[in-house]
Amino acid sequence: MSALPPCPKCNSEFTYEDGGLCICPECAHEWSAQAATTAEPTEKAYRDSTGTVLQNGDTVTVIKDLKLKGSGGVIKMGTKVKNIRLVDSDHDIDCKIDGFGAMSLKTEFVKKV
Repeated sequence: MSALPPCPKCNSEFTYEDGGLCICPECAHEWSAQAATTAEPTEKAYRDSTGTVLQNGDTVTVIKDLKLKGSGGVIKMGTKVKNIRLVDSDHDIDCKIDGFGAMSLKTEFVKKV
């Protein structure tokens, strides 16, 4: 296997080095070989509805009434959610809400306390 990173454009693993450039034979994308070897993966920043960065363990407040699918219940605006856990999913927050149990919420519907 090649020690070169996959193509950042098409994710092809068949990249090769030519001089100071890495080249992808599948999509013809070229990028700096030095940048490819020194690049570190960046961590996704989770932000609430006001743009504040969220972290695991934060406490947030729900900013609007949220209807629950299946049960017909509603999480009311102003409900405080403690000790959130951030996940890489379509719903960014896993949490437990008193009276409702385990839930997944989107960051766009919460505000950090």
